[in-house]
Amino acid sequence: MLPLDFVLFLQIIIFLFITPGTPRIVIVSYSMNYGIRNCVWTAFGDITANFIQATLVIFVLGTFLSESPTFLNFFKWIGVIYLLYLAYDVYKSAPKDINSKIISSKSVFSFFKDGFLVAGTSPKAWLFFPLIFPQFIDFNSNYVVQFFILITTYVVLDFLSLIGYAILAQKLIIWIKANPKTINTISASVLVVIALIIIVTQQY
Repeated sequence: MLPLDFVLFLQIIIFLFITPGTPRIVIVSYSMNYGIRNCVWTAFGDITANFIQATLVIFVLGTFLSESPTFLNFFKWIGVIYLLYLAYDVYKSAPKDINSKIISSKSVFSFFKDGFLVAGTSPKAWLFFPLIFPQFIDFNSNYVVQFFILITTYVVLDFLSLIGYAILAQKLIIWIKANPKTINTISASVLVVIALIIIVTQQY
């Protein structure tokens, strides 16, 4: 049994995934600095956090999140602090030499952790899953099956879009190899701007 308005759900999440948000900015920067292979672990961290968020919302927390501004504010500030840390880390990282076979000194866990924390501390994600995600589930029917259809669709498309951004970034790196620090500066600046926007606009 397909969830309610499954096509509409696809349209919403595809729009979300093609919009350059925080996870995509991180993926682009990491792709250029560490290579696509390492971005796979960051993408796995992202979708793992999303799977946990969706599971908690549907089976544990229910409407608690949407009615708890203190909880959302906590994640908001944790997310802001981590974004600022990532901006600093991205800015000071040494750009990858295109011809170099030494891709990264970061551990697999570090890449996974960055993806997990960026997605896991996102207030937008904590609002999407309790407010939008359940709208596509008929709780009078077999909602467990519907949940797994929705979350599988979500994480697969999310993962593919993240890797797509990583591949695109590798194509773009040829254009900026004459000034390789540029992407680090741009990415760090965008992360700072996103953090500031979250502070100003996301009030709970």
